[in-house]
Parts: sequence; C-alpha cells; structure tokens
Amino acid sequence: MPHAVTVGFDLDMTLFDTRPGVKRVWEALSASTQVYVDSELAVSRLGPPLAAEMAHWVPADRIDEYVELYRALYPDYAIEPTVLLPGARASLEAVRRAGGQVVVVTAKHPALAQRHVDHAGLTVDAVVGNLWGAGKAAALSAHSASVYVGDHVLDVAGARAAGAVAVAVATGPCSVEELTAAGADVVLDDLTQFPAWFEGFLLDARVAALTERLRELGSVMVAFSGGADSAFLLAAAARVLGPDRVVAATAVSSSLPARERDHARDIAEQIGVRHIEAVTAEMDRAGYRANAGDRCYFCKAELVDVLSPIAAEMGLAAVATGTNADDAAAGFRPGIRAAAERRAVTPLLDAGLTKAQVRSVSRAWGLPTWDKPAAACLSSRIAYGVEVTPQRLARVERAELAVRRILDSSGTRVEQLRVRDLGGTARVELDRVSLAAVDGDAAMAAALLRAVRDCGFEDGFVDPAGFRSGSMNELLADPAQYR
Repeated sequence: MPHAVTVGFDLDMTLFDTRPGVKRVWEALSASTQVYVDSELAVSRLGPPLAAEMAHWVPADRIDEYVELYRALYPDYAIEPTVLLPGARASLEAVRRAGGQVVVVTAKHPALAQRHVDHAGLTVDAVVGNLWGAGKAAALSAHSASVYVGDHVLDVAGARAAGAVAVAVATGPCSVEELTAAGADVVLDDLTQFPAWFEGFLLDARVAALTERLRELGSVMVAFSGGADSAFLLAAAARVLGPDRVVAATAVSSSLPARERDHARDIAEQIGVRHIEAVTAEMDRAGYRANAGDRCYFCKAELVDVLSPIAAEMGLAAVATGTNADDAAAGFRPGIRAAAERRAVTPLLDAGLTKAQVRSVSRAWGLPTWDKPAAACLSSRIAYGVEVTPQRLARVERAELAVRRILDSSGTRVEQLRVRDLGGTARVELDRVSLAAVDGDAAMAAALLRAVRDCGFEDGFVDPAGFRSGSMNELLADPAQYR
C-alpha cells in the first residue's frame, strides 16, 4: 500500500448529512401516495438499503414500486438541503495530497449518490452504489481500497470483509461503543480528525514498507551524500539490518563541496556505520562535461558504476540511492533513469516516502539532517550548455563561501544559497529571508557582487526571484527530450 493508496468513504452520515433532504423526500412521498411515514424515525435509521426502510411502511409486494417513486422524487427534494459534514472535504483532499484515490461506496442508488458528489463539487475517482454491509467488500477490493471510512457497524463489516482498515466516525446512528464493539480499527468523533489520523497512518505504513524492503535486501551500500534523504536511508538500514550489514559510500569529486564531504563523514559516524570515500570521475565522461539537460544521467551512471563493484567486493547485496517519491514525481530526473538501468535500488521510493515524511521521521529519530536544506552538487550551478570544468566548479564553490561569509557577518541567517554560473556571469539566488535583507541594504548587495567578481566571475547579480530548486531547468527549451 505504500504508493497510490485508495480510501473508500460511505456517503450518508459519513461524508454528507443527508437527513434534511431525505426527510423531505419521505414527506413528499407520503403527500403524493397517502402512505404514512414517520419521516423523523426514517432518517434516524439512515444507512441500510432503501428497500429495508421501505418495508416498515408499505406492503412487501409494493416495496419495489415505492422505491422507484422515492427515487423519482429524490433529486428535486434531497439534493439541495443536503450538506457536507465537517471535515469531509478536507479528508478527501488529504487523500489527494498523498497521491491517493477516493472511492465512494454506499447503499444509496449510484445515480443519486453521484448527484450529491457533483452538487458538492467533490473530486472522487469512483462512485459505487447499491452495496451494504459485507457486500461493500466487492467494490472495495475491486478498487484496491486499503481503508474504508463509514458511520455504521455494517460499514465496519464491509471494511473487514475487504481486508481494509476500518475507520469509523460517530456521526451516524451508531455510538462509539457500538462501532468499537463491531471491530473498528479506529473510531473518530467526526471527519475533522481524519486528515491527521490519515497522515500518521500513511507514514507508519510507509516506514513499515521501507523496513520490509530493507529486510528483503539483506545488506546494502548507501550512496551517501549526507543529505536528508540518504542520511535517513542510512539510519533506517542500520536499524533494520544492523550496522555491520550497511556501508555508507560518499563519492569524492570536484563537484562535491568539501564541507559536504566532512558533514557526510560525521553523520555516518553518528549513525554508527562504516564510511568509505570513493573517487568518481564523472568529468571524464563527455556527456557530463557537455552539460546538456541530461548531465545528471552521466553523473549517476558514474556513481553507480564505481560503487557497484566495491559493494560486490564487500559482499553487499545492492547499491541504494536516496531517491524519494517526490523525486520520481518531479518528471525531469535523468539521474534516476541511469541508476535504474544499473540496478541500483531505491528503498525510499519503493516505500512511497516523500521528502516531508523523510524529514518527519528523521526528526523523530533525532537525526541532525531532518531540517538540512537541499544541497545539490556544484555542477547543478552551471548553466546548461556551458561546459563543466574543475575550474568552474571551484569558482562556484569559492563564490558561495564568500557570499555566505558576507551574510553571516551581517547577522543574516542563510538557509538556501546558490551561485549560478551563466558563463561569465554569476546569478546569486538567496532564500526569502536573506533576499529581503540584501534588498534592504545597498551596501551589502554591492559587497556580494564584488565578492563574486573577486572569485573570477566577470559580472554578477542577485536574482530578485530568489532561490528555487532546479532553476537551471527553466533555461531548457524542452526538458522532456532528456528523459
């Protein structure tokens, strides 16, 4: 369940308070047929199929006839008065944010259920109706739903029959005690509590999936930059496999800032695993030096080609990268393709863990990298089409250190800083706080530009748009050509 989780929701008294509208339908039915219906009592029992309720009011041989009359009246009387229950929209959005799907599974006639969904402007992937109790399991299983949310004890039965997590909300006719006794895995007061519960549930499930994936591997060499993702992967591997079955390998080349190499060594020591440094020669690859949009392909190819034989010699089952689920969804990651072609494994991606989830668990585990800003390689600072050389990389590193010193000396805390090499011109990108400080201080801005010129650039400017990850991709005419 790590990636595209599907969550099923009941409709009546779970997503929608349909009581005002359903009451009006029963009253209209009584008025048009002269059949007595206690509308208050009828709506107090919302949940079971309509025919079951109708059996309380009409002879058995006329149930089907009156069900059709009721459904004919429903659109005119029930849709407008029906309201979303608190937290319903936010709950569906929480599933969407996680990349999941939403399916509504209800005892209501599917066309009428769809009317409610459309009227409320909800985005769902499917609406399945005319199902009740354990019978809902067929639709939940067909849509691979791993969670089902309902308000009735028989919604719990449907979830359990499908092997889904049964989440109950006490907004319908069943009490917390009844829902608990029916076997609900969790009982919430209402859907306002669902987004927080779901976030924790999904995180736990994905960490469990990561644990399972690492156990499958048995041993691993982590391509270790010292960033948040690879540090978390390294720590997870050490926890699951034991530190003696894990090695951290940091690639050493002119594209890695010296301060990052030292940081990686320190983090590996804190985690308690063996750390090695492996010299990579991506600069020897013509495709890397050419610095077209696929430069990262050649870099990652070099990394995995260097680490794989070392891992094999050490008896380790695989080389693992810290690629996470957000990286794969970004759409332009030629390095991921290069690593996959060389059979590097991606345990974080396999488990569906996002960057935010990596940071969340890292913080809980006490890893110092939990809030470490992204620190891409120095080559990412060189504009596409400008040849990557050791001299240009060294110039960028000197310029970034110089800019950081100026900001630090002024008391400005720097979280994100990039000096982009556009050829002879340096484009300085700063995070929001640093940029605001420079914008308000002409002398500081001038000092930054002098600093980059002193480092070898012909000219420079502070980008008013500020720091943004992957900003060099903005200069590519068609990034898709490099996928």
